Amino acid sequence: MAAPSRRSGRRVWAALVPAALLCLAARAAAGAGTAPGTEPGTAEFDVRPGGEVHSFSRSLGDYSCTFTYSAQGGTNEQWQMNVGVSEDSGLFSCSIWRPQGKSYLFFTQFKAEVKGAKIEYAMAYSQAAVGAQNDIPLKQEEFEVTETTVSHREGKFRFELSKLVVVAKTPRDEL
Repeated sequence: MAAPSRRSGRRVWAALVPAALLCLAARAAAGAGTAPGTEPGTAEFDVRPGGEVHSFSRSLGDYSCTFTYSAQGGTNEQWQMNVGVSEDSGLFSCSIWRPQGKSYLFFTQFKAEVKGAKIEYAMAYSQAAVGAQNDIPLKQEEFEVTETTVSHREGKFRFELSKLVVVAKTPRDEL
């Protein structure tokens, strides 16, 4: 399921996603001390301009998130990626953002890919919330969502990206 298409569905997701992400972030913060590359929580990385394709990945158990991009202009920017799994292991989340709120780089492409789970909700933003500013979502036509990726839409994406949020449903073994 991609981003909800009906207004009421948007309200439900708008309420559910922040709550789920807060729970996942709190759980991630409490999970320190696990093996490198598998610990929940936030990691910093540089988004580098120059037109080359770069990737940054985080794994958490059987799940992983990879952010792949190409950008132009400016200098390196500090970004963050947070991965987490819900307490019942039903959801895997991956959030990628620039803490300062707005990126000054021009993104020629982007893709966030999850492995081990299927995307239930994804949203891309041209500006991330900081201070009194709110998140500003990309127009639905600027990006596309599949079962495992959220990526720019060629010819429609307007080169602005500051945040990606992905919530994916993990496979469940039924008794």
